[in-house]
Amino acid sequence: MAAPMHSRCGFFVEKKKRFCKMIVARGKVFCGEHATMEGGVSRRIVCPLDPKHTVSEDKLDKHLKKCNSREKPKPVFYVENINAGSADGNDMLRQVSLGELSRSQLESLVEKLKAGVKGLQCDVEDSVLSHPVVQEELTNPKNGDSAHKHLKQQSSILGHLETRGLLGRGRCFIEFGAGRGKLSHWIHEALKTPDLLLTQGDLQMLLVERSSTRFKVDGKHQDPGVQFERLQVDIQHLDLGRVQMLRLKKLPLVGVGKHLCGAATDLALRCLLGAPRPKDGTEPPPKRLKTSEPESTDQMSESGALPEPGPGPGPGPVLGLAVALCCHHRCEWRHYVGQQFFLQQGLGAEEFSAFCRMSSWATCGLRQTNQEHRPQDTTNLRGDDEEHEPAEETDAVNSFLSSSEREKIGRLCKLLIDGGRLHFLQTRGFDSRLCRYVDAQVTLENILLTAVPSSPS
Repeated sequence: MAAPMHSRCGFFVEKKKRFCKMIVARGKVFCGEHATMEGGVSRRIVCPLDPKHTVSEDKLDKHLKKCNSREKPKPVFYVENINAGSADGNDMLRQVSLGELSRSQLESLVEKLKAGVKGLQCDVEDSVLSHPVVQEELTNPKNGDSAHKHLKQQSSILGHLETRGLLGRGRCFIEFGAGRGKLSHWIHEALKTPDLLLTQGDLQMLLVERSSTRFKVDGKHQDPGVQFERLQVDIQHLDLGRVQMLRLKKLPLVGVGKHLCGAATDLALRCLLGAPRPKDGTEPPPKRLKTSEPESTDQMSESGALPEPGPGPGPGPVLGLAVALCCHHRCEWRHYVGQQFFLQQGLGAEEFSAFCRMSSWATCGLRQTNQEHRPQDTTNLRGDDEEHEPAEETDAVNSFLSSSEREKIGRLCKLLIDGGRLHFLQTRGFDSRLCRYVDAQVTLENILLTAVPSSPS
């Protein structure tokens, strides 16, 4: 680029070999970020709240009051680390790289892994399902390979929800790690009725996502009898008992998620099934009525709190869940719901940490060790693009394990970790299953965890 574009910044970005493309104010040559190039302009300094941007030094006080990175008031449903699990000495264990282990130590880990998996009472079957509501979009030629891949997964998840008796109105679907909310969108589409009669039962869609997301689809739904709500909060700090929407109607809950990476799955299970509910005297403040909502005298009690529409505080009962699992190498012992299961197998936090790292061999074990990989954002717990980190391969591993053997061991690690999740659900009265819900050509992370309450014997 020989010269800056019209009305754009005149600063040449050496790293990108082009001029800055930011729009400049009338009569200016440089944008706000590069305004220091002009004389008489206040010096720009790094924002103390977020080093990713700068601010004029003389306007720092004003900027700190409106900076997007400033600490904001916590919502009523935010309870610090409510789903994090109990902290103990094992949480401080140093993460040991597989490269630091000797061959004998690695062989010992593999033997422990095989012994632990041998006692599992679960079969992972192929069960690729679909739902007719997605069929038209699957045949749309405008959708590329990536969109087609996600549609196949969403269609199969809907099929499993229907097979397990979870797809219906009169309940609240909670999508953990919702992102743009595509899975909730298709659940809503599947439950549309021709006349949209309210007698069909109300429907609530609660979308949970910790980061702000562009191009959300949940805001486009305005059907009567359907309520969409989005919470921007980390699952680790979400108390469902304080979410006003769930407390008002107490609809039965169904948890869903598409590729909840690593610890996010365990946090979601704790949030849905394992977190304590608010006790008397700790209820959240009532939700303010919108101007369009009539305020009746019997809606508010004398104390100003909303009355409980059902017995006891908190949301309705849990009907079940369907969660596509992903990225076991990002699991953490503190959050893991299967700690009791591991301890019963004679395993602990150290073995769990090693198995998590070895689990990446299942999806990356066939790649060449010298292959270049794009850097990954390890903070993304959703895995929408399903790009996974490369396996941690070492000379010690390569000396006695072939690529196919590493892949098999990685699968066993994932199965053992998921076995702990099945055990957690079973101890809470749920019939839980694992299945391969799509073909491996669609995604290597193709395991779906479903659960419904166990039938009384």
